[in-house]
Amino acid sequence: MVSLQYFFQLQLQNKRSFALKLVAGAVALAALALLSACSMNDEQGPSGPQSGSSIVLSPGGETLYVANGDTNSVSVVDAASRKVIKEIAVGKEPKQLTVSLDGRTLYVTCRYADSVEWVDIESGKLLGTLKTGIEPIGIVQSPDGTLLYVSNYRSGTVSVVDTEKRKILSQLAAGDNPRAVALSADGKSLYVSDYLNANTLAFDTVSLKESEVMKLSPSPDQADHKKSQGIPNTVEQLRLTPDGKSIWEAHLLTNTDSVIQFEEVIFPALSVLDLGTHQEKPKDRKELFAAIDVKDKFGKTTIVANPTDVVFSPDGSKAYSLMGGSEDLLTFDLARGGRASQMIHHLPGDFPVGMVLSPKGDKLYIHNLNSHDLTIVAIGTGEESGQAARVEGKPVPLISKDRLSPEQRLGKTLFYSANSDDFPLTGSNWMSCVSCHSDGQVDTLTLTTAKGPRNIPSNVLAFETGLFMWDGSRDDFDDYIHTIQGEMGGMSDVDPSKPIAADKQKIFDALEAYMRMPDAFPVPESPYRTEDGKLTPEAEQGKILFEGKAQCIACHATDVMTDSVKAADSQGKLTTDNTGFLHDVGTVSKTDTDYAGDARGAFKNKRIRGRYDTPTLRGIYATAPYLHDGSAATLEDVLKRAGDKHGQTSSLSAKEINNLIAYLKQIQ
Repeated sequence: MVSLQYFFQLQLQNKRSFALKLVAGAVALAALALLSACSMNDEQGPSGPQSGSSIVLSPGGETLYVANGDTNSVSVVDAASRKVIKEIAVGKEPKQLTVSLDGRTLYVTCRYADSVEWVDIESGKLLGTLKTGIEPIGIVQSPDGTLLYVSNYRSGTVSVVDTEKRKILSQLAAGDNPRAVALSADGKSLYVSDYLNANTLAFDTVSLKESEVMKLSPSPDQADHKKSQGIPNTVEQLRLTPDGKSIWEAHLLTNTDSVIQFEEVIFPALSVLDLGTHQEKPKDRKELFAAIDVKDKFGKTTIVANPTDVVFSPDGSKAYSLMGGSEDLLTFDLARGGRASQMIHHLPGDFPVGMVLSPKGDKLYIHNLNSHDLTIVAIGTGEESGQAARVEGKPVPLISKDRLSPEQRLGKTLFYSANSDDFPLTGSNWMSCVSCHSDGQVDTLTLTTAKGPRNIPSNVLAFETGLFMWDGSRDDFDDYIHTIQGEMGGMSDVDPSKPIAADKQKIFDALEAYMRMPDAFPVPESPYRTEDGKLTPEAEQGKILFEGKAQCIACHATDVMTDSVKAADSQGKLTTDNTGFLHDVGTVSKTDTDYAGDARGAFKNKRIRGRYDTPTLRGIYATAPYLHDGSAATLEDVLKRAGDKHGQTSSLSAKEINNLIAYLKQIQ
């Protein structure tokens, strides 16, 4: 700019004053432009509301960062060339991430490392780590980049973290299982999903006080059980609309009234909260077969499953939603009634969980968690806004080497997928294993079965705890052909009384290989223990009672805390013929029925009502409600009902009961 000023001074000597003013103005404008460019390119804060995600863009939009989950790495992808620049090793099970405002540092939640990691992007080196709580998942940062908000799933807290000092400033109580997080554009309001019970907590980030609890309402019962209805649960994502006036929630509805059948129990939903009234907008909920109703070429509604994410066009006129279970992308035209107007059915890639919109708003980058790749979808903008969304090219591989074996990877894909066209486990894309077993564990609900109400059990240690099912009526994993056929709608061509054909057997073998992995469904750490992970003094006293006076250990024995592992034949093989370890603990319900056995068990695995297999107590604090029918909401309720048929508890004092419960809550 100095040479420009000199030019004006030489050429406009007779208008020196004017020239100086002109130059000064030019210099000022140039300086402002330079500052603006620096602000946009080097320290651009979020321009709108934020949500935690497994995939994010750099401040300038040139680079994508993706958390690779079970491979324990983060991939850095050049958005223009669609190539992985580098893959950075991080802690165990990275879930979500955000990038610093200067574009130099990644903040990554590592779920099973219980930490947030600071990673230098250029060098790929770890700068620091901070233990925030048990199983951190969601993460967003304040508009000025000085704070992180991290949801700790098992601790029931949100950590407020100083990014520079790497220090926790505050821990906010945030329900039982905080997961998805979202932040308003001004950074003053933080929203957190209580994952399993579908509450959304609002926090004032100035006072750090909870300001609202917003509840999703059940969808009313329908005479037609195949129409959407049920209890909201498993809120996977929160997204604020561009104007900041509403939150969209991606979740499931579970119908607990009908006997389990794949077309009548699990339904996908997108619900909308009005942030002005802090109430749900019931008429705006997107469900089957109302707002979510896209016909196939035969005029039949295409079924979708397990919503995982939603993003909006910059002007808020369209919403794009991922259906992770059925692997679909739905477009909702909000300017024209809000119904689904288009679908890309079965996106390439397995289990899409997160997406981000390009800065121009013309592309969606979709993260496929189980295939570890990136699907790119072109969407119309401007004059092309009516153009149908379309997949561009093949998915971009994100990892150099899979930590899982091919069989384990197939098993995990099968567990999470409801894609009936690719896999035969489920019928018509309705549901997957994870639709009921959230994260492979529980969803806190009790479903109706032909045997009576049954509490959904966790898959933690499933292959180490003896017989399967609440009544111990299965002794082999292949016996779950009855669940697949009767509840999930798959493998209808299989005769369960005969040996399973080789092609189907590969599916069972793959599922078992995955579910046997120690870190597939790890035992939950207890938030009730001391900071260094030890039993509290009360729990130590409870342990003595458990193993002595209360005689709990008589049934909850061995390292896995169940005697079901002893239900073996003379050769030591697990068998349903051995009923000596089924127990009447006084919890039979009037709705329970006898069981006549099944074809897989040659109808020899009969069961009489009221006798139950002993469940493990490992991680029991996280598996409420309790008992076979979910009739005990808390461990206190279990012991109140126990009498002396369920241990020897009638003579315990109030203090002893409290100590025993303290121990139960700390078993891991």
